[in-house]
Amino acid sequence: MFRFSVVVFALCLCPSGLPAAIAPDNLDCVIISVRDQKLMLLQNGAKVATYPVSTSIFGLGDFLGRMTTPLGYFAIAQKIGDHAPIGAVFHHRRFTGEILAPNAPGRDPVITRIIWLRGLEVQNAHAFRRCIYIHGTPQEKTIGRPASYGCIRMKSSDITAVYDQLPLGSIVQIIQDGLPKVPKARPMPSSDTLMAELEKTKGQDQLGSKSASTSLTVEQMRVAGALAAERQKQTSTRGPSVRPKDKATPVLNNGETIAQSKNPGA
Repeated sequence: MFRFSVVVFALCLCPSGLPAAIAPDNLDCVIISVRDQKLMLLQNGAKVATYPVSTSIFGLGDFLGRMTTPLGYFAIAQKIGDHAPIGAVFHHRRFTGEILAPNAPGRDPVITRIIWLRGLEVQNAHAFRRCIYIHGTPQEKTIGRPASYGCIRMKSSDITAVYDQLPLGSIVQIIQDGLPKVPKARPMPSSDTLMAELEKTKGQDQLGSKSASTSLTVEQMRVAGALAAERQKQTSTRGPSVRPKDKATPVLNNGETIAQSKNPGA
């Protein structure tokens, strides 16, 4: 029995072990323990939360005409009640307009949300036809012990949380044994933490850009200095360019130059 539970749990954590036609697109799944009367929500193989539930008071099985809870693997076939208020009463999966408070006396309908399961194995092939749901119940005082007529009952607040986190096609596993030991998922960082990390990253990017700009300017200055030194070296090697004295014409200003040109004998 222990080996079977380990294999089943491994398949739930690794949906690729299921046939490709029924493998979900993500690693979100649910494990429901009949012994513990608890539901565990997993995401990416880590435990997100655990909730108390109620399975059938009539025991286990998937027989037509009997109000028992089936075991094995299921897929979420339909989700009903997206925008219904907490405590909304459903009849034949339709909202009647009535809203019940928790533990309303003398009432035991399906309320709040419906997660309709489809069996994926021979042992639970009738589950969809039998209308096996995970759903809310007003009889919250019975949660934590077998009390349903085949479905998985939850408190309204709990079924709403689970409903919102599981897309269609997600895998649900109902086991007879206790829940397996699974590491907890890391808590999501708060919005303040996310903003601080964003500002830190932005500051580092700006500093990097500034450093790159400064390095480029220094490089330009170094090249310019090298070119200037080279020009000075070439000038020193050639020496000054001077006309011969007998052909040199003194030029003090424009007027005087012109005058000498008109009077060459002076």
